Amino acid sequence: MLGIFKKIILFILKNTIWRKYVFGKNFHAGRGVVLWAKNSITIGKNFYIGRYSQIECDAVIGDNVIIGNYVAFVGKYDHKYQQIGTPTRLASAIRDKDYDWLGLQSKIIIEDDVWIGYGAVIMSGVKIFRGSIIAAGSIVTKDVPVNSIVGGNPAKFLRHRFNNAEWHEHTKHNSL
Repeated sequence: MLGIFKKIILFILKNTIWRKYVFGKNFHAGRGVVLWAKNSITIGKNFYIGRYSQIECDAVIGDNVIIGNYVAFVGKYDHKYQQIGTPTRLASAIRDKDYDWLGLQSKIIIEDDVWIGYGAVIMSGVKIFRGSIIAAGSIVTKDVPVNSIVGGNPAKFLRHRFNNAEWHEHTKHNSL
Protein backbone atom coordinates (compact mmCIF):
# COMPACT_ATOMS: atom_id res chain seq x y z
CA MET A 1 0.00 0.00 0.00
CA LEU A 2 2.80 2.43 0.91
CA GLY A 3 4.52 1.73 -2.44
CA ILE A 4 1.38 2.68 -4.35
CA PHE A 5 1.05 5.88 -2.32
CA LYS A 6 4.67 6.85 -3.12
CA LYS A 7 4.09 6.20 -6.84
CA ILE A 8 0.99 8.41 -6.78
CA ILE A 9 2.88 11.23 -5.08
CA LEU A 10 5.75 11.00 -7.62
CA PHE A 11 3.24 10.94 -10.48
CA ILE A 12 1.56 14.09 -9.15
CA LEU A 13 4.88 15.91 -8.61
CA LYS A 14 6.19 14.98 -12.07
CA ASN A 15 2.98 16.14 -13.74
CA THR A 16 2.39 19.35 -11.78
CA ILE A 17 5.22 21.10 -9.94
CA TRP A 18 8.00 19.36 -11.91
CA ARG A 19 6.19 19.21 -15.26
CA LYS A 20 8.76 21.33 -17.15
CA TYR A 21 11.56 18.86 -16.34
CA VAL A 22 12.44 15.64 -18.21
CA PHE A 23 12.57 12.29 -16.42
CA GLY A 24 13.78 8.92 -17.69
CA LYS A 25 12.24 5.59 -16.73
CA ASN A 26 12.53 4.30 -13.17
CA PHE A 27 12.79 7.73 -11.49
CA HIS A 28 12.69 7.75 -7.69
CA ALA A 29 12.68 10.75 -5.36
CA GLY A 30 12.66 10.42 -1.59
CA ARG A 31 10.53 12.45 0.78
CA GLY A 32 11.16 16.21 0.82
CA VAL A 33 13.10 16.41 -2.46
CA VAL A 34 13.12 19.87 -4.07
CA LEU A 35 13.67 20.39 -7.80
CA TRP A 36 13.96 23.89 -9.26
CA ALA A 37 15.85 25.22 -12.27
CA LYS A 38 15.89 28.55 -14.09
CA ASN A 39 15.76 26.71 -17.42
CA SER A 40 15.83 22.91 -17.26
CA ILE A 41 16.54 19.69 -15.44
CA THR A 42 16.97 16.53 -17.50
CA ILE A 43 17.32 13.20 -15.71
CA GLY A 44 18.18 9.83 -17.28
CA LYS A 45 16.84 6.38 -16.49
CA ASN A 46 17.29 4.41 -13.24
CA PHE A 47 17.75 7.56 -11.18
CA TYR A 48 17.51 7.75 -7.38
CA ILE A 49 17.60 10.90 -5.27
CA GLY A 50 17.41 10.50 -1.51
CA ARG A 51 15.37 12.25 1.15
CA TYR A 52 15.60 16.02 1.58
CA SER A 53 17.99 16.48 -1.35
CA GLN A 54 17.66 19.42 -3.67
CA ILE A 55 18.55 20.32 -7.21
CA GLU A 56 18.24 24.09 -7.38
CA CYS A 57 20.00 24.94 -10.62
CA ASP A 58 19.99 23.78 -14.23
CA ALA A 59 21.21 20.19 -14.50
CA VAL A 60 21.68 17.31 -16.93
CA ILE A 61 21.92 13.94 -15.19
CA GLY A 62 22.74 10.65 -16.91
CA ASP A 63 21.56 7.08 -16.39
CA ASN A 64 22.07 4.93 -13.29
CA VAL A 65 22.85 7.83 -10.96
CA ILE A 66 22.43 7.63 -7.18
CA ILE A 67 22.15 10.81 -5.13
CA GLY A 68 22.15 10.24 -1.38
CA ASN A 69 20.09 12.00 1.27
CA TYR A 70 20.58 15.71 2.02
CA VAL A 71 22.59 16.36 -1.19
CA ALA A 72 22.39 19.85 -2.70
CA PHE A 73 23.03 21.06 -6.25
CA VAL A 74 23.57 24.80 -5.81
CA GLY A 75 24.08 27.75 -8.14
CA LYS A 76 27.29 29.79 -7.68
CA TYR A 77 25.68 33.07 -8.70
CA ASP A 78 22.13 32.88 -7.41
CA HIS A 79 22.23 36.45 -6.01
CA LYS A 80 23.69 39.57 -7.62
CA TYR A 81 25.93 40.29 -4.63
CA GLN A 82 27.78 43.11 -6.46
CA GLN A 83 24.64 45.22 -6.89
CA ILE A 84 25.91 48.56 -5.55
CA GLY A 85 23.80 50.10 -2.80
CA THR A 86 21.69 46.96 -2.31
CA PRO A 87 22.14 44.38 0.44
CA THR A 88 22.56 40.87 -0.97
CA ARG A 89 19.27 39.82 0.64
CA LEU A 90 17.46 42.47 -1.44
CA ALA A 91 19.55 42.19 -4.62
CA SER A 92 18.18 40.55 -7.75
CA ALA A 93 18.23 36.76 -7.69
CA ILE A 94 18.37 34.10 -10.38
CA ARG A 95 14.72 33.22 -9.68
CA ASP A 96 13.68 36.72 -10.85
CA LYS A 97 12.37 36.92 -14.42
CA ASP A 98 14.61 39.92 -15.22
CA TYR A 99 17.82 38.51 -13.65
CA ASP A 100 20.72 39.52 -15.93
CA TRP A 101 23.88 38.66 -14.04
CA LEU A 102 26.25 35.70 -13.89
CA GLY A 103 25.16 32.06 -13.80
CA LEU A 104 22.37 32.16 -16.38
CA GLN A 105 24.06 29.56 -18.61
CA SER A 106 25.70 27.60 -15.81
CA LYS A 107 24.58 24.05 -15.12
CA ILE A 108 25.68 20.86 -13.45
CA ILE A 109 26.35 17.85 -15.67
CA ILE A 110 26.39 14.39 -14.13
CA GLU A 111 27.31 11.56 -16.48
CA ASP A 112 26.22 7.91 -16.18
CA ASP A 113 27.00 5.58 -13.25
CA VAL A 114 27.74 8.27 -10.64
CA TRP A 115 27.14 7.99 -6.89
CA ILE A 116 26.94 11.17 -4.82
CA GLY A 117 27.14 10.49 -1.08
CA TYR A 118 25.16 11.83 1.85
CA GLY A 119 25.29 15.57 2.41
CA ALA A 120 27.49 16.45 -0.56
CA VAL A 121 27.17 19.87 -2.21
CA ILE A 122 27.75 20.22 -5.95
CA MET A 123 28.25 23.77 -7.28
CA SER A 124 26.87 24.85 -10.66
CA GLY A 125 29.27 24.76 -13.58
CA VAL A 126 30.71 21.40 -12.45
CA LYS A 127 30.82 18.27 -14.59
CA ILE A 128 31.08 14.90 -12.86
CA PHE A 129 32.31 12.37 -15.40
CA ARG A 130 31.17 8.80 -15.83
CA GLY A 131 31.72 6.21 -13.13
CA SER A 132 32.73 8.64 -10.39
CA ILE A 133 31.91 8.66 -6.69
CA ILE A 134 31.58 11.74 -4.50
CA ALA A 135 32.27 11.02 -0.83
CA ALA A 136 29.73 11.98 1.81
CA GLY A 137 29.96 15.59 2.96
CA SER A 138 32.12 16.73 0.04
CA ILE A 139 31.89 20.17 -1.53
CA VAL A 140 32.49 19.81 -5.28
CA THR A 141 33.69 23.02 -6.92
CA LYS A 142 35.61 21.59 -9.90
CA ASP A 143 35.08 18.91 -12.54
CA VAL A 144 35.54 15.30 -11.44
CA PRO A 145 37.42 13.02 -13.87
CA VAL A 146 36.12 9.69 -15.18
CA ASN A 147 36.30 6.73 -12.75
CA SER A 148 37.36 8.90 -9.81
CA ILE A 149 36.56 8.98 -6.13
CA VAL A 150 36.75 12.48 -4.66
CA GLY A 151 36.15 13.79 -1.17
CA GLY A 152 36.64 16.71 1.18
CA ASN A 153 36.07 20.45 1.21
CA PRO A 154 36.85 21.36 -1.44
CA ALA A 155 36.66 17.88 -2.96
CA LYS A 156 39.99 16.46 -4.09
CA PHE A 157 40.92 13.32 -5.99
CA LEU A 158 41.36 10.37 -3.60
CA ARG A 159 41.80 7.43 -5.96
CA HIS A 160 40.37 5.70 -9.00
CA ARG A 161 37.25 3.59 -8.52
CA PHE A 162 38.71 0.80 -10.71
CA ASN A 163 42.14 0.13 -12.18
CA ASN A 164 42.36 0.31 -16.00
CA ALA A 165 41.60 -3.37 -16.62
CA GLU A 166 38.67 -3.35 -14.19
CA TRP A 167 37.33 -0.12 -15.72
CA HIS A 168 37.45 -1.67 -19.18
CA GLU A 169 35.52 -4.74 -17.95
CA HIS A 170 33.05 -2.61 -15.98
CA THR A 171 32.16 -0.42 -18.93
CA LYS A 172 32.04 -3.37 -21.35
CA HIS A 173 29.62 -5.40 -19.19
CA ASN A 174 27.47 -2.52 -18.09
CA SER A 175 27.04 -0.92 -21.55
CA LEU A 176 27.89 2.49 -20.15
